[in-house]
Amino acid sequence: MLAIGRRWFRAIALCALSVGCGGSNFDGHVYRHGDLAFSVGPIPRTWRTIDAEGALIAFRDDAADASIALNGRCGLDGDDVPLEALTHHLFLHFTDATLLKQQRFELAGRAALRTELTAALDGVPMHYLVVVLKKNTCVYDFMFVNPEGRKGGSEAFERFVHGFETLG
Repeated sequence: MLAIGRRWFRAIALCALSVGCGGSNFDGHVYRHGDLAFSVGPIPRTWRTIDAEGALIAFRDDAADASIALNGRCGLDGDDVPLEALTHHLFLHFTDATLLKQQRFELAGRAALRTELTAALDGVPMHYLVVVLKKNTCVYDFMFVNPEGRKGGSEAFERFVHGFETLG
């Protein structure tokens, strides 16, 4: 998980080039591939699809100067790992991390953890909103990242996350 998390955050934090992400596995609302099948909340017109290494689906919101990503994996980790530890693992290679807020809530019928923090990657300070969810042997990581001190855009991310549902 460490390598996946580090590559995923590095790709998003450094704003990967846009090309199309998820290919034919994502139809704009539903993602299906192997053991993973889920739907997401509304995707604003201002979000454009980007390709981000390690993310199943990713977007760029140029107006908010933000990147949004969703990653998921099944059967690899997380069955007995607390949400706090899964979140912490994603930021092991970051510096100057400052936890701003952390709260549990219910998402897709399971406990989820929402974490807001600032941290630097390769010396670049950024603001992160991360949601981690475990459900049916799968772990899902949602992320919103924008420059530290930049406001706006997170409301659309929250709607995107809260519309998440796993599918059979």
